[in-house]
Amino acid sequence: MAARKPVRWHIAVFLAPAVAVYTAIMIVPLFGTLLQSLFNTDGQGGRMFVGLRNFATLFGDALWSRQFWNALGNNAWFFVVHMLVQNPIGVALAAILSTPRLRMAAFYRTAIFIPTILSFVIVGFVWKLILSPIWGIAPGMLDMVGLKSLFAPWLGKEEYALTTLALVSVWQFVGIPMMLIYAALLSIPDEVIEAAEMDGITGMSQFWKIKLPLILPSIGIISILTFVGNFNAFDLIYVSQGALAGPDYSTDILGTFLYRTFFGFQLQLGDPYMGSAIAGAMFGIILVGVCLYLFGIQTRLRRYQF
Repeated sequence: MAARKPVRWHIAVFLAPAVAVYTAIMIVPLFGTLLQSLFNTDGQGGRMFVGLRNFATLFGDALWSRQFWNALGNNAWFFVVHMLVQNPIGVALAAILSTPRLRMAAFYRTAIFIPTILSFVIVGFVWKLILSPIWGIAPGMLDMVGLKSLFAPWLGKEEYALTTLALVSVWQFVGIPMMLIYAALLSIPDEVIEAAEMDGITGMSQFWKIKLPLILPSIGIISILTFVGNFNAFDLIYVSQGALAGPDYSTDILGTFLYRTFFGFQLQLGDPYMGSAIAGAMFGIILVGVCLYLFGIQTRLRRYQF
């Protein structure tokens, strides 16, 4: 008679505190918000069930839909800038820092990663001061290299403000993809590198032909983390441009739109029911993006893993 496998009860014991905390501060509020999005005021101080009417208002009403699609479009551009600037720079920095002959690599890694641990409030306030046309140091620094004519009040112009803030966010968080890709490069077996060198594949050719295909799964993970992080963004825009996300809502993203709607701002009264609908729409967008990655991209990248 085969011996019964021991019940690994200790796994549940160790996981229980983390699961309880996560459920209390994430899962329960999430379902509570989704449920609240199905209600609205009844005009007498109470609430009534309205189904998907709040979402119909959000997508169909001219006033709401204009703000929503503007915020969604800005969010998409915010994400595109990170994908096209932050992640390629992170990969390039990781490739350079993983070079065995590079001196002071640890210092460079630390210096690049330090902005990541800074508060959004500090980063937003400092960069707002740096870029100020009145007392900022950006005009003087450009003047030192003969490029002062290129300076403009980037945070005050509709066509530049969102891109400027996206680049500030790139500066702050480029250390995260750099470290993740750096770790992935170090995990490549030495036998693979030695075999490539024996075949005469070295330098940049080795990176493009050997290393890059092997770290594609890590790049995929970084991409989806960037997607989730950008569509949950709020702090930097709020600190730099306020809840109105000026100038003229040109930096308004879903996070700031949700904040104004749910809590109210200045003369705008808070509407928790429409705010919950916006939060539900954000959850749906993120869920669809994550599912597309998991089922459409990750399965194709597994072939490169060891």
